[in-house]
Amino acid sequence: MSKVAVIMGSTSDLPVMQDAIDILKELNIETEVDIVSAHRTPEKMASFAAGAHTRGFAAIIAGAGGAAHLPGMVASYTPLPVIGVPVKSSNSIDGWDSVLSILQMPGGVPVATVALNGARNAGILAAQIVGSANPEVLQRIIAFKEGLKTKVEKGAAEVRKQFGQS
Repeated sequence: MSKVAVIMGSTSDLPVMQDAIDILKELNIETEVDIVSAHRTPEKMASFAAGAHTRGFAAIIAGAGGAAHLPGMVASYTPLPVIGVPVKSSNSIDGWDSVLSILQMPGGVPVATVALNGARNAGILAAQIVGSANPEVLQRIIAFKEGLKTKVEKGAAEVRKQFGQS
């Protein structure tokens, strides 16, 4: 089974990135987690990104706050899909600096970007990437999406009942 890497610039990003880790575990996808700073450990970042495709990864989720260079720099070194998670950090300008840093990549170096602090969606997107080549994971994604539908339908029925509608 293909693995997904979940990396982040510092330990302060972990509370946000935990959502990606949790959904990947829920979908039974092997996950490796590490701190890889584009600014403080650039050699580690370059080495990790350049070799990730040889280590069985199907995708890399990279979370970063502030200037948020990690997802883009990783994407510049790897042939794998990179999903960027902008993290609203203490040194952030309301998170917009992180969103724009990840979103505004130059041509030829794409980074799929999820919402501010949207690590759960990053995990789901990574699972869908894995599922595109793995029928077992694809079936788990189908079941997961069906569960979302069921949850909404139950909620709608409760609301209709609350207002005397059938």
